[in-house]
Amino acid sequence: MLVELQSYTKTRLTMNKEILLSAIILLMAACTSVNPPSIHQQPNIIVIFTDDLGYGDLTSYGHPTIRTHHLDQMAREGLRFTSFYAAASVCTPSRGALLTGRYPIRHTPYNFGPESTNGLPLSEITLADLVKEQGYATMAVGKWHLGHQPDFLPTERGFDHFYGLPYSNDMILPWCPWLSDTDTLFLYENAQPTKEIGFNQETLTEDYTRKAVEFISTHTDQPFFLYLAHSMPHLPVSTSERFQGTSQAGLYGDVIETLDWSTGEILKALKEHKLDEHTIVVFTSDNGPWQNLPDRMLQRDIEPWHSGSTGPLRGAKATTYEGGFRFPCVIRWPGTLPADRVIPNTLHTMDLFTTLSLLAGAEPPADRPIDGRDIWPILSGESQHLSDDPFFYLWLENLHAVRKGEWKLRITEAEGTQLFHLGQDPSEKFNLADSYPNTVDSLQKLMIHFADSTEALLYQ
Repeated sequence: MLVELQSYTKTRLTMNKEILLSAIILLMAACTSVNPPSIHQQPNIIVIFTDDLGYGDLTSYGHPTIRTHHLDQMAREGLRFTSFYAAASVCTPSRGALLTGRYPIRHTPYNFGPESTNGLPLSEITLADLVKEQGYATMAVGKWHLGHQPDFLPTERGFDHFYGLPYSNDMILPWCPWLSDTDTLFLYENAQPTKEIGFNQETLTEDYTRKAVEFISTHTDQPFFLYLAHSMPHLPVSTSERFQGTSQAGLYGDVIETLDWSTGEILKALKEHKLDEHTIVVFTSDNGPWQNLPDRMLQRDIEPWHSGSTGPLRGAKATTYEGGFRFPCVIRWPGTLPADRVIPNTLHTMDLFTTLSLLAGAEPPADRPIDGRDIWPILSGESQHLSDDPFFYLWLENLHAVRKGEWKLRITEAEGTQLFHLGQDPSEKFNLADSYPNTVDSLQKLMIHFADSTEALLYQ
């Protein structure tokens, strides 16, 4: 009887060990599912880059009347960021920073236009250049604004295909009175201007969306990078007849809801082609919304409410307050990234360059300063913290401000020294410079060091 009991006990222990081992193996497999994929599992990459979108323009960011169902669903299925920044508060510098991972003071501090003869320096390496070397198909759809001369077009900067506008949709007569009669706005296909656009922009968002969906549907067997840079809601705002009057927020609301529809079409295409769990999708903007309209625009019968919302933030486009630099960002990758998370960390578009490059199996260039960080630990949920690197606010070649942690120091000739605690005062209402002189001193040293290393101009 004792022998039988010992034999039975030994058998049970063996079975329990096997069950425990199986459970450990399953647990380890589950834990590895949030790690970045190897280069043999390269994700498709889609970056949706709107133009002049405000921090408060989406339902999920607090807008009371604009309805953005698809973007809200995207946020529930992915990550929503509350302190996400551009590297500039105007178009060209911001786009250059996104595609190179470098502050625009290093390459393109100014806007380009029809009269420009140059563009993003040819020495710069773009995200498209890097992923193309890893076997990716690449396409830019929408607004480029990094040079329209032949050597600077997307098809010379790492993109296999281009469909869109070479610069901003307002760079037409009479909106820009300094232009000549020959500065005509054309829609491009690859390197060729194919159709004059002018004020006829009602179908732009739909046309961009159609081309983006076509690209997805024809690249189901190859990793791809799609850069969908919408022209809207940059002035002059417009949308097609079927979207006009459909929102509760006037024409501007119609335009935002059209962008929401467009995002829904992209996500639907991924599901239809069974690419959903193989694709990381980023939705964000180049800078905050325009609000203080120049006289030349007020003379064009622009209704004052045709403008974006910065929510609780101060300032707007073309300023170095939060409203110019901070805006919505939503990232989604089903099955890899956690769902329904809000990320408060201070992150920026230059981080996308480094992170997406590494996910594609590419190494960012080592022969130049790269300002973007690998933020995968934050995205995946592996870490709540990242190195507390300072973030610098540039207006063209002028360095106005720095953020480190929750503190922001802003120094300009016009407004003097301003210190804000953004965690408690995101609206930048309360200047604490006199109360925290040591904080002012330490942040000012960071600004001086950055200016010395980049030749940025201080306090102007």
